[in-house]
Amino acid sequence: MLRTFDLILVGSMLAAAAVTYQIKHHTDNKAAEVRRLEAEIKLEQDTIELLRADRALLTQPNRLERLVKSYSAELKLEPTAPEQLARPVELPMPRDQLPKPEVAEGETPSDPVKDLITTGSVEPMESVDD
Repeated sequence: MLRTFDLILVGSMLAAAAVTYQIKHHTDNKAAEVRRLEAEIKLEQDTIELLRADRALLTQPNRLERLVKSYSAELKLEPTAPEQLARPVELPMPRDQLPKPEVAEGETPSDPVKDLITTGSVEPMESVDD
């Protein structure tokens, strides 16, 4: 009887050792995968930092000014006028401070913002009163 019990205990110890080894092996594989992913993340972060540094270098005002001067004949660049960015009527200010549009006699003034939004191919929507 004692020998059968001993064999069962030895078998269960071997099974426990095999399971423990499999768990350890699986854990080591997962740890290696985590290290690989961390290395990839670090590489991507370094690449992002390098690209940000390149962008900062490429957009330096002194560098851009030199390029504009050297290629001005070919590019025919002109300074941007403030009106090219926004007209005075487009600026956010109170309605009472907005400049009044010049309207010929007999015409009704139109909303300049609505005129900007409305295109030639799209008719403005009529309000529907129910």
